[in-house]
Amino acid sequence: MDDQTDSQLLCAYAERRSEPAFAELVRRHVDLVYSAARRMVCDAHLAEDVTQGVFVALAKNAAQLKERPVLSGWLHRAAQHIAAQTVRADVRRRAREQEAAAMNQLLSAASDAPWERIAPHLDAALGELNDAERDAILLRYFEKKSAPEMAGILGISDEAAQKRVSRAVERLREFFAKHGITVGASGLVVLISTNAVQAAPAGLVAAISAAAALAGTTLATTATKAIAMTTLQKAIVTATVAVLAGAGIYEARQAATARTELQTLKQQKAPLAEQIRQLEQAREDATNQIAALRQDHERLNRNTTELLRLRSEVGVLRRQQLETERAGAVTASRSVRTPPVAGVPQPNSPAPFQLQLVLDEPGDNTEVMTNGVAGVDGASFNVEKTPLMDHTAISSATVTTNASGAPQIEIEFSQTGRDQFARITKENINKRLAIVLDGKLYSAPVIRSEISGGKAQISGSFSEDEARELASKINEAIGKP
Repeated sequence: MDDQTDSQLLCAYAERRSEPAFAELVRRHVDLVYSAARRMVCDAHLAEDVTQGVFVALAKNAAQLKERPVLSGWLHRAAQHIAAQTVRADVRRRAREQEAAAMNQLLSAASDAPWERIAPHLDAALGELNDAERDAILLRYFEKKSAPEMAGILGISDEAAQKRVSRAVERLREFFAKHGITVGASGLVVLISTNAVQAAPAGLVAAISAAAALAGTTLATTATKAIAMTTLQKAIVTATVAVLAGAGIYEARQAATARTELQTLKQQKAPLAEQIRQLEQAREDATNQIAALRQDHERLNRNTTELLRLRSEVGVLRRQQLETERAGAVTASRSVRTPPVAGVPQPNSPAPFQLQLVLDEPGDNTEVMTNGVAGVDGASFNVEKTPLMDHTAISSATVTTNASGAPQIEIEFSQTGRDQFARITKENINKRLAIVLDGKLYSAPVIRSEISGGKAQISGSFSEDEARELASKINEAIGKP
């Protein structure tokens, strides 16, 4: 398959689904596509994805591209489009990751909000709620009841229970705002759920249970009641002191633990902040790359437009130059200045040699010339005024005789004239070519084939003296003695 063109391989794949043909196309162009993709996306893995996408697109569009002579241009353009799409998708993915990280950071920041500022006002804020709202808040965030459980306890629907909780949270947030504490609804919920209910010391439950049991005991006598009451009071006081001491130790331990966790969280945030900074930098770089690609695309469009304009101008200039040259040739051919004789200027004479095209119909650029010299019938022809060639394309003119012994003029063209005469005869096959010598039509032969030898013979009903005079005029005009 090495000797097959890209178009032949595409035809084979489009018509017969030839996998070897498609594999050969991939082998030929994969380096070009991968290199272009690597430059555009600046990532090896993404470049591989772009390359695969380009050849998948090639497989889908094989039928439309099989007549395309150059495939590499289409592949490069496809790589540009897919690379741009890949970069945009990667930027969107990074943006989503950054938003998720920012949300996690917001939740972490909310959990690290100053609970010490909220705690002193929490119970007062709860007191500002009505009974239904306070019950909803306590069930949902203090007792950790789910929405269905809370709805079952309150005897309302799940939706009504959730709305009641939302209203209560909003009223709490407004209460804290009046006291100079700004916190969002989600942050407030996190703080309340995390810190509002703390575990009581283990000894407190036993002390309260014992006190309740003692308080319920019935004594027989007043004295016994007094003694029992005194003892109970002492027990309660002792238990209270023990509870307070235990609570202080517990709170100190909890505070130390909280400070340690806070320090750990701050240490964990440092790498996260660095990752966010890197993601922001990557997004900025990707944005700059997209902007650069757009500028390149716009510049390419401008260059293409400018190239088309320049080509149009060059075409106009070439046409103008050709018209100028043809006009100059007409002027030169129609007026050949005769050299001075004995220092006396001579009047202009007709061109000694011209080749003019014979047309079938008369026109603005034709003149009627009668072949009165070369034939006895005096045939007339519509001869185009603008000559196709004149004496300037001749290197020499000599008088010879033809096979019948009649005189003829043999013309030898210069190198430029040889090419010009060959082109004229090639482009005007089966047309007549008028041979005009000294302003007179001598013959109008039909061109049967291209004449590329660089020579031509002119014969007519002229005498040897006339032939020598005509040859002499041609040689004088071209400066040949």
